[in-house]
Amino acid sequence: MEKIQNQRHTKETLYYSISRMLQRASYHGLRALVVLYMVGETLKMERTEALTINGWLVGSLVFSQIIGGLFGDLLIGNKKSIIIGGIIQTIGAFSLCIPSTIGLYTGLFLVVLGSGFFTPNIISNFGKSYLNKTQLLDSGFTIFYLAIHLGSFLGISLIGYIGETYGYVIGFVISGILMLISIIPIFLSKEKRLDEIEKKEFSIGARILNVLIAFVVVGIFWGFYEISSIRTFDLQLQLSEISTLGIPNHLWQSINSIFILPISIIAIILWTYFYNSQFFKLMLGFIFGVISFGILFFIPEVPTEQHTITYLISLLFLAISEIHIAPIIHSILTKYSNPKYLAILISLAFLPTRLVSLIFGLFNDILYANPMLGLKIGIVGMTIMGIGLVGYVVWNKNYLQQRTEVKNK
Repeated sequence: MEKIQNQRHTKETLYYSISRMLQRASYHGLRALVVLYMVGETLKMERTEALTINGWLVGSLVFSQIIGGLFGDLLIGNKKSIIIGGIIQTIGAFSLCIPSTIGLYTGLFLVVLGSGFFTPNIISNFGKSYLNKTQLLDSGFTIFYLAIHLGSFLGISLIGYIGETYGYVIGFVISGILMLISIIPIFLSKEKRLDEIEKKEFSIGARILNVLIAFVVVGIFWGFYEISSIRTFDLQLQLSEISTLGIPNHLWQSINSIFILPISIIAIILWTYFYNSQFFKLMLGFIFGVISFGILFFIPEVPTEQHTITYLISLLFLAISEIHIAPIIHSILTKYSNPKYLAILISLAFLPTRLVSLIFGLFNDILYANPMLGLKIGIVGMTIMGIGLVGYVVWNKNYLQQRTEVKNK
């Protein structure tokens, strides 16, 4: 572990993080209401139809982000794409206030399109602001990831509550207002120009290999995370009914986000002052993931109240795993890619996750019928990935030592 010297976070970190937090609050708050709105008294849709539309909403985001990345890197610039995306998503939220299917489909289309422009470009600009101080990339993206979780939690809690209590239209209006406010920090931020970025000496082979590993890791991690969550959700439902810890029902669904908060803060402080390999962090992430799933494996299919603490400990390790993987992926992509095409690369990084989810989705009936099977697959998959990353970390360390020895001769 190496002590970080003369590198600090800047006000751009704060601006981008606030903007992303508000955008996530707007989006997730809207998502918390839209299915209830579709099946409610205004549109009176069948629940199956509403869930199908919601599924299309989530799935189409992958493709809208690719479009947004292309526009940001090749046509209009990243900063303009963020602002335009924010305005489009704002209009989309307000369009949902129109009490008709035309308002619904128009609103959802604009929300997807706006989010597609907003997301890859703000991640790209955030990453580029750290390219002259790459040792802080991990810490910076962990701050950004914490902002995402805070935004999601606030959006679901605040907008979800207001929408259900005072009417869906009020919820959609607040979602639109938050989205509009999220653009303000972008106007205040200074975009890093390409000629201001120091060029790092990485071979083409090293860049391609590290980016490919990041793509594989992000797809595999969230894929195993998803199939194992079937068992996690099953336990959550059972334990929430029998637990005597007094945890409110709505908090059971947000426990992972609650754990993410303190762990993120610890990681941010540690990684701001001390640097270690990004791939070492990924390796630790998969090790903690195996520990988390392993703890769940020892909880019987029908748990008792005494298993609540065991379940919470498992979620704690899972949150530690997530912090060592999710923000680090974007850190690796930022460090090893060509910054001119970073938004495009980031938008493409959402594809492996979607692809793996679709593949595992083919076996949903089997996995839901046997939640322990998904957990077993997760344990085996996480173990294999962890071992692979251990090998890569050791090989990379030896390779760098050999290069240093050759240079010193």
